[in-house]
Amino acid sequence: MTPRTAIATCPLCEANCGLKVELEGESIRSIRGDDEDPFSRGHLCPKATALGDLMDDPDRVRHPLKKRGESWVEVPWDEALDEAGSRLAAIQNAHGKNAVGLYFGNPLAHNYGASLALPLVIASLKTRNLFSANSVDGLARFYASRLLYGNGLVLPVPDVDRTHFMLVFGANPAVSNGSLMTAPGMRQRLKDLRARGGKLVVVDPRLTETARLADAHHFIRPGTDVFMLAALLQVIFEERLADPSALALRFCTGLDGLHATLAPFTPELAQRECGVDAEALRALARAFATAKRAVCYGRLGISLQVHGALCNWLIDVLNIVTGNFDRDGGAMFPSPSIDLAKQAVRLKADGRHGRWSSRVRGLQEFNGELPAVALAEEIDTPGEGQVRGFVCLAGNPVLSVPDGRRLDRALAGLEFMVSVDLYVNETSRHADLILPPSFGLEHDHFPLLFQALSVRNWLRHTPGLVTPPPGVRSEWQLFAELAGSVVRHRSLAGRAIGRGIAALGRRGSPQTVVDLLLRTGPRKLRLKDVSAAPHGLDFGPMEPRLPAMLYRDDGKIALAPQPFLDALRGLRGVEGSHIEGSAAPSLTLIGRRGLRSDNSWLHNVPRLNRGKADCTLQIHPQDLTAQGLDGATEAWLCSGVGRTLVTLESTDAMRPGVVSLPHGWGHARDGLRLQVAAKRPGASANDVISTREIDPLSGTAAVNGGAVWLEAQG
Repeated sequence: MTPRTAIATCPLCEANCGLKVELEGESIRSIRGDDEDPFSRGHLCPKATALGDLMDDPDRVRHPLKKRGESWVEVPWDEALDEAGSRLAAIQNAHGKNAVGLYFGNPLAHNYGASLALPLVIASLKTRNLFSANSVDGLARFYASRLLYGNGLVLPVPDVDRTHFMLVFGANPAVSNGSLMTAPGMRQRLKDLRARGGKLVVVDPRLTETARLADAHHFIRPGTDVFMLAALLQVIFEERLADPSALALRFCTGLDGLHATLAPFTPELAQRECGVDAEALRALARAFATAKRAVCYGRLGISLQVHGALCNWLIDVLNIVTGNFDRDGGAMFPSPSIDLAKQAVRLKADGRHGRWSSRVRGLQEFNGELPAVALAEEIDTPGEGQVRGFVCLAGNPVLSVPDGRRLDRALAGLEFMVSVDLYVNETSRHADLILPPSFGLEHDHFPLLFQALSVRNWLRHTPGLVTPPPGVRSEWQLFAELAGSVVRHRSLAGRAIGRGIAALGRRGSPQTVVDLLLRTGPRKLRLKDVSAAPHGLDFGPMEPRLPAMLYRDDGKIALAPQPFLDALRGLRGVEGSHIEGSAAPSLTLIGRRGLRSDNSWLHNVPRLNRGKADCTLQIHPQDLTAQGLDGATEAWLCSGVGRTLVTLESTDAMRPGVVSLPHGWGHARDGLRLQVAAKRPGASANDVISTREIDPLSGTAAVNGGAVWLEAQG
């Protein structure tokens, strides 16, 4: 059979890299970067080369599975969907709609068909117990945008290709290729920044891969970024370094109140809290404010902590007051071909919040979702409204949500659970039914979400290249049929409606929906026009978009929203409170990202799990000595929540007093079908992270900055 080369898109992360795939029949022979793609420019990371391995994984679920006793048996799709709908509807009819919970994971964002069909499942269940990976990822950013701009999907993106000064807080784009910033080949983009005479400064408790490329790196204490950001702004206001002619300031309110609130946050206070020299902070503020073009960017390190929303707010304020907002080289807004912010307003999904709270702890909803830290307690706490049935769509919250061991136990006590997943993993092993979706290059790809987060305006639609296994279904069809089954079984009146919803999945298509959105979008495109350019369409760099991106009733940017001002004032006088100054526990835990990993689900691929182990606890040598662990290779990582056995890696890349464990590991559990991952299971950081540590404003889990200690194995 003659080999052929086809163009595709990598669906594994936000970068959306273009691929050239060599196939022989239905077999993938090789995958390389598409050097003709104007956006990704041939970039490829190790994960993309494993797409064929993922699709062909012998452990992959290829038919609907039903649990019988301790075993799994294959069942027909009609039987699986009928049982899922009838069992979920029965629980809701007996105990109320909120007796069923729903969780969806990050992979849905990388599958536009799943994203478009997800609302059908949500609408069919009508439960307030809706959870997702958002609250262990981007929720603090969305909350800040809602208060600043009136819409949680108004998301500024660094114009990295034209900036002259990039200040990075708690992000590692050299590995991630951007997060809430679609930027394939980010390592080269950062090198290009320095090659044109620009500066890169990184603030992080760890000497990350990005920090190794930088002109300067500041080892900050975890969780204290808010003091450093406030101090940078205090210097800028105190020394009159703000740009009064900045166009963005014409659309702002609250500047005077912000100035007064920030006055006490001096560099000296920041030095005591952050451990970064006060004069170095002053110099950094001056350099940023006087740079020709500058941009500040922060991500998980500043979002997944107790001050996550405050940090995201202050980063935007820093860009705005220095004249580096909505201008080239600063923080800008992409011009997507489908305007998701406008669509969110029409769907009332623009960041409305506080309309109801969780049953057990009273945590507020955001955009209809409750914080994921409330999931376990909503399942295992008896009483009216207790979650008794559960639907998990492409997520593994046992490894992704704090106090995973408690959630593990809670899921085991459910009356009924259904998972949509590729694997029998740490979460889906508790399901009564597992429904398998198509994946990767088995269906087409369109960057519905990420075209609105990109550092350059672009668009690409690539086809599926291989036939899915006969026992799987696309998530578009699967979600519609699952939703239809629930509605059909809930009442006699719902039978016809449920059949209609299910038929939408079989007869309709996500391509039809996207084509309509493109035709009515700002560029009036057709999907076939995009498909005709397989390497992608380049629409040029980002352009100024104010005031069109402002959705508040007054048409302004609220620089000083009252919730932020109140929270900032509450931080005064807390110097000396950082964990390192306490007697015990004596260490602070942060996460990290690996180039060969993607949350929890790439650990069963042999080619990505060779060589040096990725799941190690990085620790400074002097901390090993202080803990009495010189020469030890393993130890117990402990907290008030639990403990987990970790492999130790001594490195001076860590700030003393801080330890780092990557997210998504911990595969040494019974009942999994993950043969490769079981050989190198690693440890789950979430087994020692508390659900009680959250950002009180947004409800985001504080997975960074928790107190831990080490105990010798034995």
